[in-house]
Amino acid sequence: MDTLLEKTDLFVSDLFEKKLSEKCIYHNYTHTKRVFKSTKEIIDNITISDEDKQALLLAVLLHDTGYCESQQQHEEHSVNIASEFLLKQDIHQKIIQQVSRLIMATKMDHEPIDLVEKIIRDADASHLAKDYFKETSEFLRQEFKLNNIKDYSREEWLKVNIDFLQNKHQYYTDYAKTYWTPKKEEHLTQIKNEQIKIKKKKKKEKLKKMVKEESPEKGIQTVFRVTLRNHLKLSDIADTKANILLSVNAIIISLALSNLIPKLDNPSNSYLIIPTIIFIIFSVASMMLSVLATRPNVTSGEFTRKEIEEKKVNLLFFGNFHKMPLPEYTWAMHELMEDKEYIYNTMIKDLYFLGKVLHRKYKILRITYSVFMIGIITSVIAFVIAFNTLQ
Repeated sequence: MDTLLEKTDLFVSDLFEKKLSEKCIYHNYTHTKRVFKSTKEIIDNITISDEDKQALLLAVLLHDTGYCESQQQHEEHSVNIASEFLLKQDIHQKIIQQVSRLIMATKMDHEPIDLVEKIIRDADASHLAKDYFKETSEFLRQEFKLNNIKDYSREEWLKVNIDFLQNKHQYYTDYAKTYWTPKKEEHLTQIKNEQIKIKKKKKKEKLKKMVKEESPEKGIQTVFRVTLRNHLKLSDIADTKANILLSVNAIIISLALSNLIPKLDNPSNSYLIIPTIIFIIFSVASMMLSVLATRPNVTSGEFTRKEIEEKKVNLLFFGNFHKMPLPEYTWAMHELMEDKEYIYNTMIKDLYFLGKVLHRKYKILRITYSVFMIGIITSVIAFVIAFNTLQ
């Protein structure tokens, strides 16, 4: 690097350090040096005059200095800064004009008119074909956000990059077309793939959210599961209570038959006849009621296709299909599973009739306990009266 380029490099470095906003995390000295390196890469592989080389390298070093003044029209500010600096270095006006023209050529909407403009345009966009593309792209997005230019989401930024690389950008020099375009296309493919992944993920999350919001399947299943479990538990409790009463009354009758009945043959024990009969009657009545509480209802176990089509059969209760052949039951279940409304109605019917059975069981059990309690009290009173009469 000759003396003038060294001075220019030092000037730019010092200017950025003192005046460049910390919000410029892309357009800074690092970017400038990368563009400088890319410019040298191109001019080292093509034939170009020394004068043009010098003007190009000076323009590259100075092309983003305008960001120290403003984000808006920074090219014009860069030209002013560059002109002022080069004048102080006693640089010929022709070179200053060439540098100024090249700086203005870095505008996005400018179409290069000669080789030097093509070179600086390609070098300024060389990051599109470099390994640090993703890093610089993210820095640029954050710079837009920090400077209140535009706050792009990740998905929006991918879309902007795809449009830029695919439709708005091109390399102009033969060197860039040959060596940089393939890498740029590779980055474009990577961005497109990332965009597809984000869209798929977003679609999946949207579908998941819709299912969660619009279809309360999990809540419905929980309601049915908990209610069914409670019904079965209550049914087990009722059966247990009935069995307890059966066992107690069976023991009572056994004791009565083995101890009281033989004594009734003796005329002297005739006073025990009525209390014993009362005792046994109430015990037998309690046993009968206990049996009624647990006795299952007999159902036909058959259904017709018309009943299935009219959605009248509860296929979840074995009593409605135990006599049906397997093919018919399989067909009926497929009909049930294909109709969501039929499934819910069937489950509702199943819970409803389980509730009716529970009501019947507990009603009979209540009567049974009442009969058992009245029987015990009445029997005790009868035995007390009988013993008092004897005395």
